[in-house]
Amino acid sequence: MSIQWFPGHMHLTRKAIAERIKDIDVVIEVLDARLPGSSANPLLAELTGHKPTLKVLNKQDVADPARTALWVDWYNAQSDTAAVPLDAADPAPARKLIDACHRLAPHRGGMAKPMRVLICGVPNVGKSTLINTLSNKRQAKTGDEAGITKLEQRITLADDFYLWDTPGMLWPRISVVESGYNLAASGAVGRNAYDEELVALELLRRLQVSYAPLLEARYRLGQLADRLATMRDDELLEAIGRKRGAMMGGGRINLQKAAEIVLTDFRTAILGCITLETPQEFEAWRAAAALQDAERAVKKQAREARKKGRKGVSSPVVES
Repeated sequence: MSIQWFPGHMHLTRKAIAERIKDIDVVIEVLDARLPGSSANPLLAELTGHKPTLKVLNKQDVADPARTALWVDWYNAQSDTAAVPLDAADPAPARKLIDACHRLAPHRGGMAKPMRVLICGVPNVGKSTLINTLSNKRQAKTGDEAGITKLEQRITLADDFYLWDTPGMLWPRISVVESGYNLAASGAVGRNAYDEELVALELLRRLQVSYAPLLEARYRLGQLADRLATMRDDELLEAIGRKRGAMMGGGRINLQKAAEIVLTDFRTAILGCITLETPQEFEAWRAAAALQDAERAVKKQAREARKKGRKGVSSPVVES
């Protein structure tokens, strides 16, 4: 199953960014530290061109610290890019973003050349909470639903530092299937765009590989980590549902309720500090998706060539 979600207001956001970027010095992209590759918007890279970019790995307090370090190094190795891990609710580290922007654009500063920053991110990544922390005011709406912010806002952080906030935006086609599942698991995708049971099963498969002890600690299934890691995903979801009382008549498991339990426990970090992907895994997913896209393009070209060939063949003339 491929997960896609690009409602109408996101088209408007794309147009607004394309227009605004001409006057911007630095782009801040807020990422979810639990999925730093999947929550990076490839469309944003196209829209912003070669503008210096600060990648903020938000929610670091609920991510795997070892994997966060890998991602910070990975982003810092890219040109015109810096990466900062952050917990948006903590005001002390949030202030260092202003200094990081000045390092990326040292020629900007002062009233004559105020710093102009565009802040972007996928829905529900914690961007609005970060803005409120930075400005020490409640200027941006926050919530646990994807797509809370709907309009562009200009926020003054200092006399010479202007921040433009944009609504959360995904991209028209999520070609990396794993990224779609990870985004849905994090709450970045609208609920009407995916099947919660399928997303929970995919999430459990990922957790089984690297975080089986956390699953056992949370759900008390009475299984060793090795056994949990080899259980079928549907078997594991049923066991969790049974343990947590997600039952229906006749002793059947309410898989929908069990899926909601798993997703809520991940989103609220009750399961523990988890990161769903490493840079190496994400690069492999992206390479596989690019190969599939290339294969589809070849097949499409072949189909179009066959259609043209059929049109070019004239009907035979029958003599009487």
